[in-house]
Amino acid sequence: MIKKLLILTAMACAMPAAAQPPAQPAAQPAADPAALYGIRPNVEAIDLSPDGQHVVFLHPGPGRTTVVYLAEVGSAAAPTVITAVDGNPERVRRCDFVTNDRLICSVHGVVMNPSRVLIPFERRIAIDTNGQHAATLAQQSSFYDARIRQFDGEILNYLPDQGAVLMARDHVAEAGLMNTRLVRTASGLGVDRIDVRTLRATPVESPNQNAGGYMTDSHGAVRIMVAPTVRGGATGQLGTRTDFFYRREGSRDWTPLGSYNSQSREGMYPLAIDTARNAVYVLKALNGRDALYRIKLDGSMATELVYANDQVDVDGLVYVDHGTRPIGVTFTEDRRQIIYFEPEFTALARALSRAIPTLPLIDFVETGADGNRVLVHAGSDTDAGRYYVFDRTAHSLNEILMIRPQLEHVTGANVRALSYPAADGTQIPAYLTLPPGSTGRNLPAVILPHGGPSARDTWDFDFLAQFLAHQGYAVLQANYRGSAGYGGTWMQQNGYRSWRTSIGDITAGARWLAAQGIADPNRMGILGWSYGGYAALQAAATEPSLFKAVVAIAPVTDLQQAKDDYRDYNISSNNAEEIGTGPHVIEGSPLRHAAEITAPVLLFHGDRDLNVPVIHSRRMDDALRGAGKHSELTVFPGLEHDLADSEARMRMLSRIGAFLQSSLGGGAGAAH
Repeated sequence: MIKKLLILTAMACAMPAAAQPPAQPAAQPAADPAALYGIRPNVEAIDLSPDGQHVVFLHPGPGRTTVVYLAEVGSAAAPTVITAVDGNPERVRRCDFVTNDRLICSVHGVVMNPSRVLIPFERRIAIDTNGQHAATLAQQSSFYDARIRQFDGEILNYLPDQGAVLMARDHVAEAGLMNTRLVRTASGLGVDRIDVRTLRATPVESPNQNAGGYMTDSHGAVRIMVAPTVRGGATGQLGTRTDFFYRREGSRDWTPLGSYNSQSREGMYPLAIDTARNAVYVLKALNGRDALYRIKLDGSMATELVYANDQVDVDGLVYVDHGTRPIGVTFTEDRRQIIYFEPEFTALARALSRAIPTLPLIDFVETGADGNRVLVHAGSDTDAGRYYVFDRTAHSLNEILMIRPQLEHVTGANVRALSYPAADGTQIPAYLTLPPGSTGRNLPAVILPHGGPSARDTWDFDFLAQFLAHQGYAVLQANYRGSAGYGGTWMQQNGYRSWRTSIGDITAGARWLAAQGIADPNRMGILGWSYGGYAALQAAATEPSLFKAVVAIAPVTDLQQAKDDYRDYNISSNNAEEIGTGPHVIEGSPLRHAAEITAPVLLFHGDRDLNVPVIHSRRMDDALRGAGKHSELTVFPGLEHDLADSEARMRMLSRIGAFLQSSLGGGAGAAH
């Protein structure tokens, strides 16, 4: 079994040489909303070369194929293909420059072992910008490897002037070799400096079985070690607490820094090292909300508050230099905001906002090695965004790529932040999207709860909300209690243990829409993905008369099943503890209440979904049909939780559009 899996994962390292650009999915009529919104984003990840002359980006090919392109900044020449990955099962997640002509690409996939357990894997591949000389950065596999190497490591630092990287590398010992001194005995996570051309590895940090990660400063010194705790000694089950250790400059000794408990959300969590200040930025609760602190790494542990918001959590940091240089702190009230640490980025953000006033969401993605050229993303609620390169010397702003060019001449639906009262009077923050050109009165409506549940919606482009509004539906997205971003009290225990509060907040939004005259109470549906799909089904079970149509994409349907989903993985205990035990496991499972759902149900799921296994939708469909209800299930073979296949997404959106039109009546064919 182990040997077969090793062969499968090794295949992920063989990236093909450059090929002709693959065609996009077959052309659809311009007015077909499934084609407009179902095609994956034109740019899925992007990076700027050290000299600022080129960008590398991922582009969707047919179906689940992803193509890696190289484009010259400011040139009218067509981008050239570096390589392509077909998504069966390997998927390239991103590619980044190490030097101007050598990249590292992250390749991910999910395979099924002979015991029918889904196994994720990830590989780091070095490849030239002309598609040649692809090679894995992982430790070379052996027939005698003592365990499966699923993840070969994480890039900690890019060293373009040296043609090398620092990599947290998984070392696997060998077993079964006798009477030889050549056997590998080191096991655990270490740090190696790897020449990306010769692949010569120089040890920087010895492998450590207790280490789960490392952090380096911008000079490449290993300063922080992440050490997850283990339950019950040799069980292999991860605990809820993670410990962190740091080193003083020039020292090799580890000193305790702090810890974080993922279950209680107590403690501190390090984000990045500020080399100039010899300090680490950490998230830590202040008055019930995450705040950003800076802790000195000189032995004093001197701590200062960098930023706190009395309404929302600090989201984290924004970076350049491949994540080694933090340049600002971010948080989201009605809209995402960034406070920059450096005046030059504050001034540049203001200048760009004036230059691109219709795209207020400005992000600095990367800078060239000398800082002159800056890769910028700008977007809005109606525009998924465009990428620009700003040249500081020439004072020029060059638009290079659109994320969704097929929507260039399609009228987008504006998103408005608001709040509405829950049953207990609590004001629930939400976003309302109305069809372009509509009166905003007596509309068919779709409630669109987000996934997570420990996530949140924001004011930006959402392809599902825009698709629905384009079809003529009012769309409400609530940050119900159980959502992240508003502090520990708002998050409750979580959206499963506290499902009554979370689902109650969601259904209150539907009633509010009707009470305001925005929605026709007889034409309301609910649609969600992941936890959002769970919420759609559970809301339909608890308030059967409220919704006339239910769409659930990759939903959790049974909380006991969700506890069992990870029994073959080392997060099993944590997962079970998060869901908990008690009456809510039965009461909060839509599968157990299928007979109470009266609205027709549409289900979609990928059969390689590791987040929420497809058994959830299969069992829900069986239960609904067994209870004499209308249920339709579409299973997409080989697809994961995000259904990253343009043709599958177009098929799904087309079916959703027809289903809602049939169930809710009206709404189709809004503004183009």
